[in-house]
Amino acid sequence: HADADLKQVDAVVVPGGFSYGDYLRAGAIARFAPVMGEVVKAAGRGLPILGICNGFQVLCEAGLLPGALTRNEGLHFVCRDEWLRVETANTAWTSRFEPGAQILIPVKNAEGRYQASERVLDELEGEGRVVFRYAGDNPNGSQRDIAGIASADGRIVGLMPHPEHATEPLTGPSDDGLGLFLSVLDTLVAV
Repeated sequence: HADADLKQVDAVVVPGGFSYGDYLRAGAIARFAPVMGEVVKAAGRGLPILGICNGFQVLCEAGLLPGALTRNEGLHFVCRDEWLRVETANTAWTSRFEPGAQILIPVKNAEGRYQASERVLDELEGEGRVVFRYAGDNPNGSQRDIAGIASADGRIVGLMPHPEHATEPLTGPSDDGLGLFLSVLDTLVAV
């Protein structure tokens, strides 16, 4: 986080986990890490970027994605496997999925409730930028059951669930998360 050089990477994943203790607001301080200035510049050049959990919060705080992630509706940390419905395959991170597919991905958060104004929510819906929705129970009270969204160009995706914890059936609930990482590889090879 202290290095401002992206070292010519082909894609960026802003991972989950707690950044700077999240004392002010989830992702609010991490947004000012030296590397994030370069991530924002690279996003302007079309670099594929994925924000997972706290990384999604950081991308929202950095203005790369709209809305905010707030305390879960029940005010408790939630850690369980959740079914998601893939709403769009038109992003750099979801091309391997079929729209409407259901995937099993773990959720692990206390501040995962996606919120935005009605205008922003309508814009996301109208432009096909809602990428994932909770298909069963909504574990955190996210508006419109939103689990993940994309930028207008589909190169930036943020989601609250942890696809990196669902890449191997032996260690995760499924290998459904692997589709995100294979999708971006397809995107990069096509360039």
